Amino acid sequence: MKKILIVDDLHPVFKERAMAMGYVVDDEPQITRQQTLAKIKDYVGIAVRTKFRIDAEVFAAAPNLKFVARAGAGLDNIDDKIAFERNIELINAPEGNCDAVGEHATGLLLSLMNNFRKADQEIRNGIWDREGNRGYELKGKKVGIIGYGFMGQSFAKKLASFEVDVMAYDKYKTGFSDAFVREVSMEEIVKHSDVLSLHIPLTAETRQMVDDEYFFHFKKPIFFINTARGEVVNTKAVLNAIKSGKILGAGLDVLQTEKFPALAEQDWYEELKKNEKIILTPHVGGWTFDSYRKISEVLADKLQGFS
Repeated sequence: MKKILIVDDLHPVFKERAMAMGYVVDDEPQITRQQTLAKIKDYVGIAVRTKFRIDAEVFAAAPNLKFVARAGAGLDNIDDKIAFERNIELINAPEGNCDAVGEHATGLLLSLMNNFRKADQEIRNGIWDREGNRGYELKGKKVGIIGYGFMGQSFAKKLASFEVDVMAYDKYKTGFSDAFVREVSMEEIVKHSDVLSLHIPLTAETRQMVDDEYFFHFKKPIFFINTARGEVVNTKAVLNAIKSGKILGAGLDVLQTEKFPALAEQDWYEELKKNEKIILTPHVGGWTFDSYRKISEVLADKLQGFS
């Protein structure tokens, strides 16, 4: 009997389709890590979003595990090295939320360039300041994208109607220039970008990659967007770059430390929350009502192929 344990909040379509494939599916979004460890030995698959890390302890308790289904884009909460060693299939769904991320990044960028947050707050406080809220037009700007996977491609496509010059650098891909983007070197990104948007996974190589030195190399002041992973970016470096004029505005959907109370305990949090040139959202770029279903549909498609 093939059994799947769902330990997180997934759209019911994944369970429905898995059952149609012959799986017995236990949908337990409220289950704890300890409860999971106690029963995972009976399952060939586990489906998770972000509740906890699928690490050595989980794998050790799951001798019959054949696959991990990650309801999202990244795999950074799964120990992929152990999974590879044990021949456990890892299934994720970047196709399911790439449109959500692309739209979110576009929204953050337009909000920053047109001072939406600042202007809204001022009017609510009795201030009518047209000159102080004069914005920038996106048309004609050069947008640099780091990472040209599903998310980077989605953002590039969303920008198509704005008549911008979209450039992308991807360390692990070549020959991807298309109707929406020009493949360029990192040197060209730092030399020409008016906007920088990150669309790379969190790995040992990318952790804290964006620091003071990283921003130092950019030749023009930039608008900075991060909808990828917070730990890729040193938050203090973003604040420093804003103070020095390297960054005109930052849209951060992700932070190197997320959720409270841990976020409020960071030594940079007070400065971050008071900075009017930063827009913050709580890691929801890829989490829309639409992507909630689409992610589960993609996972089910891939499970069908795996099965």
